[in-house]
Amino acid sequence: MKVSAELIPASSLNLNDVTIDVQRLYKYYGKTIAIRGIDLQIRRGELFGLIGPDGAGKTTTFNILGGVMEASAGNAKILGLPARDARNYAGYLTQQFSLYPDLSVDQNIYYSAGLRLVPEDQLNVRRSKYLKLMQLDSFRDRLAGRLSGGMRQKLALCCALIAEPQVLLLDEPTTGVDTIARREFWDILAGLTAQGITVLVATPDLDEAERCDRVALIYNGQIQQMGSPKELKANLGLNRLIIRTKELIKAEQALIRETDLTGQMTEVSTLGDRIEVLVRDIKLGIAFVRDRLTQNNVQFDQIQPEEPTLENVFITLLQQKGSVQKSIPFPRVKNFASCGNGDPSNAKIAISARNLYRVFGSFHAVTDLNLDIHYGDVYGLLGANGAGKTTTIKMLCGLLPISSGEISLGGETGNLRSAKLRQRIGYMSQKFTLYDDLTILENLQFYSGVYGIPPRQQQGKISWVLSISGLEGQDHLLTRQLPGGWKQRVAFGASVMHEPEILFLDEPTSGADVLARQQFWQLINDFARHGTAILVTTHYMNEAEQCSRMCFMVAGRKVAEGSAREIKAAQPGQLFELKIPQLQASYDRLRQFLEPWRVSIFGDRLHVVLDHAKEELPQVRSYLQSANLSVSDIQPISFSLEDAFIGEVQRAGGAPL
Repeated sequence: MKVSAELIPASSLNLNDVTIDVQRLYKYYGKTIAIRGIDLQIRRGELFGLIGPDGAGKTTTFNILGGVMEASAGNAKILGLPARDARNYAGYLTQQFSLYPDLSVDQNIYYSAGLRLVPEDQLNVRRSKYLKLMQLDSFRDRLAGRLSGGMRQKLALCCALIAEPQVLLLDEPTTGVDTIARREFWDILAGLTAQGITVLVATPDLDEAERCDRVALIYNGQIQQMGSPKELKANLGLNRLIIRTKELIKAEQALIRETDLTGQMTEVSTLGDRIEVLVRDIKLGIAFVRDRLTQNNVQFDQIQPEEPTLENVFITLLQQKGSVQKSIPFPRVKNFASCGNGDPSNAKIAISARNLYRVFGSFHAVTDLNLDIHYGDVYGLLGANGAGKTTTIKMLCGLLPISSGEISLGGETGNLRSAKLRQRIGYMSQKFTLYDDLTILENLQFYSGVYGIPPRQQQGKISWVLSISGLEGQDHLLTRQLPGGWKQRVAFGASVMHEPEILFLDEPTSGADVLARQQFWQLINDFARHGTAILVTTHYMNEAEQCSRMCFMVAGRKVAEGSAREIKAAQPGQLFELKIPQLQASYDRLRQFLEPWRVSIFGDRLHVVLDHAKEELPQVRSYLQSANLSVSDIQPISFSLEDAFIGEVQRAGGAPL
């Protein structure tokens, strides 16, 4: 007779170092092998990241560990129990958050507590504790469906924590959540691990994975590499060089020819206002790059070595596996005369807004916004949820009337909804632009007709969309059958088949895996190089780095504008990395001394922003020492775009951390 997990007292559970123990795990779906012999041991109090492309086996692994699916072979144990019997000791957040939108915050928590048999005498104490931790205590009566993405995510975590599990399984919990809410969420996770809770999290954002104690790279159902982010980057065997030049296209063309001719340089990519190359040796690599640029008469300002990223590690692994799809040329027939022919200085303005306002009743969604976006620009519109980004896009492309101000779109200032102007515009919304009850082919044929693509060109354009989506031979599938990442690829293809002069992309990569996001940005940059003016929103700051220019919006207002480099350079103060043995206690202590947004946990270090370092740094040391907390090392580091974004938002009075 199997003993149910709820009959086992928590004090008798196996609480040794390993709390999640997976050995030779397999899962078959007919002839398809989703998981191929996974071995995984995760320690108590560890924040462990599982990263991989769509279809790698992440969600299947979570379903087995969450006890909702049986393995075909092998063992998966939590706290020494079979995963299915350990469900009362594990909290599991699926990608859909598992909330009821028509129930209030309190009602969702009560429902979850009832399912997990939480004792009534403990329920109210725990509810108050976790609502306060998630800063949701003033929203207890609000319906879950009316919460922002970040608030829904935190409520889902409350529901998972109400039973006070010793293990948390989080399957892409921050998809669609803005930058500020994501940082807050990860700081909360660090606090939970400090209490001894083991956290296994899947994320498509490798900047998030940098905050994990250890990371496993999964591909084709197998763990390929495992270790701390620092170890994985050190084992890459490659170095990263950043090249600053105004002749980006010319420099990239000069360098990319060398990747297959020599063993020195392995990867070349353009990221916004810079070029990134991976080389085997720093000194030889710098000399090699300088020589090639000079030979090709490319002027450059700087060649700077920087530490590789986890994304470098991941993409290199997938390239070695032959999983990175080669660029598929777009069947282009148009040439935009107004685009400066690749020279941004000659490009005309494609999108212009002057003193733009949008008011809903007494609520100002957009206030006094001014924008100029040229043909060939990739312009990022960045802000927290509710900052006014989607409202701005809808006004600019004529889907929403303005309250006041002026808009010029493709030189037109009158009727922005005219059929002639719409033929020149592409738009991909957050909610996808496809019809779920049509097949992929029917959707693409529909958009071909709507955008007036000549019949002789339609087949070539449709074939291109199927190729970039990896869906050749599957165009008969209903769109609703596609996973999110594939659906987004098709939606992007549908929005650009007619070669728009102006393209609006509202969070096009939300939820897409690393490979899909890389492919999206290759396509975005290719269209920009051929003259398309692109306005894009994203919550991923590593993606925003690829924009040629961007602005930050807070409560409908523009608070910063420029290239990523310019915005980071304009930040006041200095960012410091602190190595501290008592990480969580130091974090809690410093957030009492400094504004909370200035302190964050990154893996085994603290990041602290100080405006007046000479005066404040000794005070930080003294304040920690007064609580018997020592500092092993303090190093100044460069601001990331995420740091700059959060600083700008907080100084402008945005959402508190």
